[in-house]
Amino acid sequence: MQSKWALTAEDADRIGRAAEAEAAMHGWAVSIAVVDDGGHLLWFKRTEGAAPISARIAPAKAQTAALGRRESRVYEEIINQGRTAFLSAPLLEGMLEGGVPVLRDGQCLGAVGVSGVKSSEDAQVARAGIAALHELLAR
Repeated sequence: MQSKWALTAEDADRIGRAAEAEAAMHGWAVSIAVVDDGGHLLWFKRTEGAAPISARIAPAKAQTAALGRRESRVYEEIINQGRTAFLSAPLLEGMLEGGVPVLRDGQCLGAVGVSGVKSSEDAQVARAGIAALHELLAR
């Protein structure tokens, strides 16, 4: 039998709060979603002033990154390079930059999805959240 790492509620909270702090430091109004490796929501926050649609996009980006085990921007790039048939991939709705998987020892534990600012800034916020977890694990 194999065992695997899994995000706890405490891990999801640490990731989400660190991502929220990164967004606040820059004055960015965003929605932040943390999901497990199956794409199921563990933590969510829509900050003051974030557009209502961002509350739908952030979890979709996170789910896409978790299920695909890669950043959601990879799918955006595939589509932008002309492989538009990829738009019909099942369960992948957030194929935009801003979804980042949480990886440990080559395993995907889940993902963070952020929406509300430029897509590269969304990804920056997601990575800041993940970095907080990695800092804890490195101790």
